[in-house]
Amino acid sequence: MEQEIPKQYSPHDVEERIYQTWEKSGFFNPDNLPERHKKPFTIAIPPPNITGSLHLGHALNATIQDILIRKKRMEGYRTLWLPGTDHAGIATQNVVEKQLKKEGLSRHTLGKEKFIERIWQWKEQYGNTILEQLKKLGASCDWSRTRFTMDDNYQKAVKEAFLHYHKKGWLYKAEKVINWCARCATSLSDLELEYKEINSKLYYINYPIKDSKNYITVATTRPETMLGDTAVAVNPTDERYKNVVGKILILPIHHREIPVITDEKVEKEFGTGAVKVTPAHDLLDAEIGERHKLPVIKVIGPDGKMTAEAKKICEGTKVSECREKVIEELKKEGALEKEEGYMHNIAVCYRCETPIETIPSLQWFLKMDELAKKAIDTVKNGDIIFHPKRWENVYFGWLNNIRDWTISRQIWWGHKIPIKGEEDVLDTWFSSALWPFATLGWPFDFALGKPKKGSDLEIFYPTAMLSTARDIINLWVARMIFSGAEFMGKKPFNEVIIHATILTKDGKRMSKSLGTGIDPMGLIEKYGSDATRFGLIWQAMGSQDIHWSEEHVLAGRKFLNKIWNASRFILMATDKIVKTYDHRKKNPTEADKALIQYLGSMQKTVNKHVDKYEFGHALHELYDFFWHEFCDIYLETAKKQLQDDEQKENTKELLSYALSTSLKLLHPFIPHITEHIWGLLPHKDKKLLIIEEWEDKTH
Repeated sequence: MEQEIPKQYSPHDVEERIYQTWEKSGFFNPDNLPERHKKPFTIAIPPPNITGSLHLGHALNATIQDILIRKKRMEGYRTLWLPGTDHAGIATQNVVEKQLKKEGLSRHTLGKEKFIERIWQWKEQYGNTILEQLKKLGASCDWSRTRFTMDDNYQKAVKEAFLHYHKKGWLYKAEKVINWCARCATSLSDLELEYKEINSKLYYINYPIKDSKNYITVATTRPETMLGDTAVAVNPTDERYKNVVGKILILPIHHREIPVITDEKVEKEFGTGAVKVTPAHDLLDAEIGERHKLPVIKVIGPDGKMTAEAKKICEGTKVSECREKVIEELKKEGALEKEEGYMHNIAVCYRCETPIETIPSLQWFLKMDELAKKAIDTVKNGDIIFHPKRWENVYFGWLNNIRDWTISRQIWWGHKIPIKGEEDVLDTWFSSALWPFATLGWPFDFALGKPKKGSDLEIFYPTAMLSTARDIINLWVARMIFSGAEFMGKKPFNEVIIHATILTKDGKRMSKSLGTGIDPMGLIEKYGSDATRFGLIWQAMGSQDIHWSEEHVLAGRKFLNKIWNASRFILMATDKIVKTYDHRKKNPTEADKALIQYLGSMQKTVNKHVDKYEFGHALHELYDFFWHEFCDIYLETAKKQLQDDEQKENTKELLSYALSTSLKLLHPFIPHITEHIWGLLPHKDKKLLIIEEWEDKTH
């Protein structure tokens, strides 16, 4: 046995070989699992962008899903972990445009057809990078079922969904105020914005009351938009302004007449309590303008420059330049009361970080009233459960205040809107909302309101659970829920796990640009996949944030060495391994009894923790048992018992049973080393550990 198991464990000599063994076995594919694997258990992987590479959040989420899939597979479920990637419209177009720029080209010089060809070439070369990285992590996905949101069948599913909504009258085209990225030249939803805190100013501007020496002072961070003001609004309960409501003001610079109106949405506490209303360039102002039937004056265009409506003072200038000119002109007129330093958040494009402009634009919208109700009812009724439950509040908060969904985008890469003459594409999230069922064969395997018998859609839908990050609860989770209800007539999954967010050690968001991001592939190269998985799960102890520490990955590597050394000792001490142990037929020592009791207790606790999605707690239990109770305490006693002729055989049997059981319980967490050691054990009728029966009780 000494020749078969080296003194040192080297993950780099083991992990790739073991993964190839699993792939060759075919057991990632539920169709190839043994007869006992009958009841389906499905997870659809949150499809990473084809532009992406593995980051720690991906690695944590993939490890969580793999733990569940491996445990359920061992429990006898017909497990399907369905992988795939998202075409990521804006992100992918940006990446390829940057590549073209280095060549002195642009998408416009290439033309649309050639540009799309370049994206497909890029996708073939780089688009599956993250899936290959997931394999390095040990993800046991059914790669034969890998899907892509621009596959031919997926494109047909997206078209079917669009036409379905169109026939129901829920789609409409209208000019409405939307979020606009001038750099990407496309609309964005509220959910596609990010926010940056900036050190700006609050400008106090005096608006004269017509035929009076008095004025109303308004406070704004964007004085350039005043050129498009069509009212000043105050809260109806604000006593300070009760005598001026209904009066006419003279707009500085342009000297147009605008009314003083009341609206409940005005915050009395902001600035002076009186706010300028620019219906064309602010979403709240647009709502106020619609309620009061105010004119809409567009002073900012889709190119991010001031329009002819801004008139001579600013026409054709950039927004930032116009601000300077407006301030200068206000000072000349004596209308600028004061300026104050002001820290606030501005919206930026989530891909290129360009500040967002709010402008009126002709777009496609999806009515959300009925769909939002479906999504709310599904969770309120308990059909879908969130873990932790508090994230339901975020979900309900968005759905209860939802606006119609802007689904059109003015980019070239994506699902073309299936309307003749329409050049726009659909929002990426429109297609990914169909992921849990479009990947399984909808709408082709769906007829007369139900899936075709024996199809993947019938067998594997709905999926068992979804594990994802908190920042896409509304972007993706809610949209999958109402899409499942609408197109399949049932929920897309039973439970939602919102996993922890991984921060830097000092609690800040990780950033590649700032050099604070951690590459999990670097950790795998340094410590191995199992140690990396250990370090991720060890820190997932229920808090929503993980303050990342690499020392836990190092601790994982030390734990693997402990497992290796203990296994090596046991294999050298005995020539057979048993999977069951009945202490009632033995004559156990006090040390034996203590080990048996602790092992049984640990098994039950681990099962409870995993079933509650408390993965870190489960790993801590396994670690404490194996390192302390088994290795530090029992193995030292066992060495003495192996020298006693009366106790020797029983000790060997208990050692082998405890090791066998531990390897099974550890397998979902650290699969490579456990599979490798399992392959060294002299079991009768030995199978791969990946399909061995899970331990849920002692024998």
